[in-house]
Amino acid sequence: MVKSSPITRRGALKLGAAATALPLVHIRSGRAAGKLSVAFWDHWVPKGNDVLQSQVNDWAKQNQVDVTVDFITGNGGKLQTTGVAESMAKTGHDIFTFAQWDVHNVAQALAPVDDLMKRIIAKNGAVNEIATYLAKSQGHWAAVPTTTGTQTKPPCARISWFKKNGLDVQAMYPVKPEHTALQDAWTYDELMKYAEIAKKDDMTFALGLGGFTNTDGIDQVGAMFRAYGAALVDKEGTIQVKSDAMKQFLEFAQKMVKFYPDSAPSFDDASNNRALISGKSALIFNPPSAWAVAKRDAPQVAADCWTFSAPSGPKGRFVPVLIFFWGIWSFSQNKKPAAELIEYLLERKQAEARSNVVDGYDIPPYANMLDFKIWETVEPPPGTVYNYPIRPWHKAEPSLTASEAQPDVAVQIYNRAVHNNMLAQLKGGKSIPEVIAWAQNELEGFVR
Repeated sequence: MVKSSPITRRGALKLGAAATALPLVHIRSGRAAGKLSVAFWDHWVPKGNDVLQSQVNDWAKQNQVDVTVDFITGNGGKLQTTGVAESMAKTGHDIFTFAQWDVHNVAQALAPVDDLMKRIIAKNGAVNEIATYLAKSQGHWAAVPTTTGTQTKPPCARISWFKKNGLDVQAMYPVKPEHTALQDAWTYDELMKYAEIAKKDDMTFALGLGGFTNTDGIDQVGAMFRAYGAALVDKEGTIQVKSDAMKQFLEFAQKMVKFYPDSAPSFDDASNNRALISGKSALIFNPPSAWAVAKRDAPQVAADCWTFSAPSGPKGRFVPVLIFFWGIWSFSQNKKPAAELIEYLLERKQAEARSNVVDGYDIPPYANMLDFKIWETVEPPPGTVYNYPIRPWHKAEPSLTASEAQPDVAVQIYNRAVHNNMLAQLKGGKSIPEVIAWAQNELEGFVR
């Protein structure tokens, strides 16, 4: 028997206040053999929850395990703070869902899953480097990278606008495994050229420079830094904001931010979606959520959208990613069935079924699972998200802002949106030396 109880979308405290939030968080306790309690992320697509619930039901029936499922919203930091609360209270669910940095926040309370990962990788192929960076702690796999919720954030552009201005984005990234000369020419200098045209055309690219509530903007800006080799802090903990690569990037960025929307410093994660759906923007960086809503609410916009890989810089092409994980608490009394359920859910059949239901939004972070047909067939227009996964012929790499540094430093840089603040200051008129000095002072507090 499986029980499901969606957790309501209420306001929640940020991670830094998680300890004081403990009395407000419902913690499960008491469990017995043959029982399992699971906390999943509440998918933005309602059908995403339904298919996952159905798969858990099937597994529970086959294995005669009583499974209780909670779907916890990520809004307001609810998923994050609940995970921190359970790790501190040493009681809660058996399996918990984490996003991005959250595995490292609670790694000391997670059971190592090295054997489980060995089996999953043998079936599904290698895990990308960002998933590995986020899921490994003290040399062990602390959590399992999952398909549900995992996404990339590449450009999504209006086909007709770009074609009118000389670039056929469908020809640049066609619906076939092909590297084109147009892809080689798709650089950040080209992006800036079209951003200038878009601003003059009142179709400003909806690129954000907001803070904590603009993670899409943080990810997009971080990928630009990475494409120029402009790290803020390296893996040894050395601050690098005075490097030649940083100066080269900031000279580019000083020109580029002029074409960002005037409201870019106040963007949240919904700002670029709204701009695309309303028909007021020619390009955003995002998973297919904006396109999916346009498909429902503004079909003429959706039919004119094409998703493709990020521009390249002097050091390569980097696409922002957001990765979800399933972890098993070390205090769980049901580790064996928990591992078996995770392994079942990450079999190809189940993973592909979940991706199909959400129109290809969920991307497996495993090398042998990037050939699902959904990305080829979803429409309108047909193949609009075919190039949403990072394909080998894209010659691109996944990007996580600040991940050149060790996770304990990187997460601080990310959560303080240092990359975005640097560009917001340039947009506000500060000089490059002033921005570098501000960043140096900010980063010194993180590496002490």
